[in-house]
Amino acid sequence: MTTTQSYSVDELITITAARELVDNSVVFAGIGLPTLAVSLAQNTTATNLEVIYESGVCGAHPSELPSTIADAVLITDSEAVLTISALFGYVLQGGRIDVGFLGAAQIDKHGNLNSSVIGDWDAPAKRLPGSGGAHEVLANANETFVIMRRHTARAFVKELDFCTSAGPDRVIAEGGTPRSRGVTKVFTEYGVMSRAGAGEELTLTAIHRGITAEDVVAATGWELQVSPELTVIAPPTEAELALLRDEIDPSGVYLR
Repeated sequence: MTTTQSYSVDELITITAARELVDNSVVFAGIGLPTLAVSLAQNTTATNLEVIYESGVCGAHPSELPSTIADAVLITDSEAVLTISALFGYVLQGGRIDVGFLGAAQIDKHGNLNSSVIGDWDAPAKRLPGSGGAHEVLANANETFVIMRRHTARAFVKELDFCTSAGPDRVIAEGGTPRSRGVTKVFTEYGVMSRAGAGEELTLTAIHRGITAEDVVAATGWELQVSPELTVIAPPTEAELALLRDEIDPSGVYLR
């Protein structure tokens, strides 16, 4: 069922991302739109999704949307609460995460992420929160999805101002052996970029209605490749929007 309703960019990105989550997967979810997308997927296409948070909560079934990773609602009906050392050492570094779900301030064509500074390190134009667990997630999850709220050449850059979280191509270039495929999907207001893993660039594989490939290429800071099988994404349905607005986030924790 399609919709005649209007919807926000955040709703559009969240719904598109939720559709990509596969049932029976283990997802390490970041706070914000990743949490919203995971919650929607649990109520639609991936009801058996297992969600893990950086605070150590595993198999989370929160009574309401958490506002931070330390929100007490995450513990409600959860399957386990681990120490940070057990979470990162046994679960994440143990290769038990199928999908890491992150955000970032900047991303390059190989899926390296910057969440530390914009501008020069010693005199930045903006200092950001930093890695948190993002570096470990990108390095150890089988694959990582990234949500980028704004698709501009300042966010999708040829060269990062600072590399907070290195993807497998950068690990290989520095003589290391990657344990993950790195970023495989990026969700933006314009569409979806995808790559299979190391050795590939992010490629435009799907666009939202009303967007052209030329729009996306112009808003990207590198020479973006466009898939010859570029598809148009189905718009949010009335059912998906109703779930988001009325059941999942009625108080506007993330849908402001």
